[in-house]
Amino acid sequence: MSKIRIMIVSDTHGNNRYLNKALEEAGAFDLFLHLGDLEGSEHFIDAFVKSKKEMIAGNNDYYVDYPNEKIIEVAGYRIWMTHGHRYQVYTGVSFLRDAAIKKGVDIVLFGHIHQPYLEQEDLIILNPGSISLPRQSDRIPTYAIMEIDEQGEISIAIKRVGQCRE
Repeated sequence: MSKIRIMIVSDTHGNNRYLNKALEEAGAFDLFLHLGDLEGSEHFIDAFVKSKKEMIAGNNDYYVDYPNEKIIEVAGYRIWMTHGHRYQVYTGVSFLRDAAIKKGVDIVLFGHIHQPYLEQEDLIILNPGSISLPRQSDRIPTYAIMEIDEQGEISIAIKRVGQCRE
């Protein structure tokens, strides 16, 4: 197995300005994951992202034909993609964690709260933040890069898009 590089974004809400910058900054990747609330960004992604893509619908995606959640397998890891709004993520990740354990996954990726979050214990729980409408104190759009090396070791970095502010 060679190293796998994954770009993870969420909550573009149809505003592709920072997504475009993030794609330039991220460099090459093998897989692109979008965790919902595309609101039209799917057309931009289809046009400009040449790698394999997996996308799900968020609570604001009324006109897309994507599932609300999905489990994919990458390098032997089961990854659950969910927007998170059905798991009370504004109150924390306990409902999400419980559901992930029941689903038997190794990694949970979610969006919805527009703030980056990373927990790496027995279960990896990651929110890349919002690429267009960040809610953390500095209001800088964020995304995540996950790498799985040849030995199956996972590294995750939450990246800030430039130093631009809305």
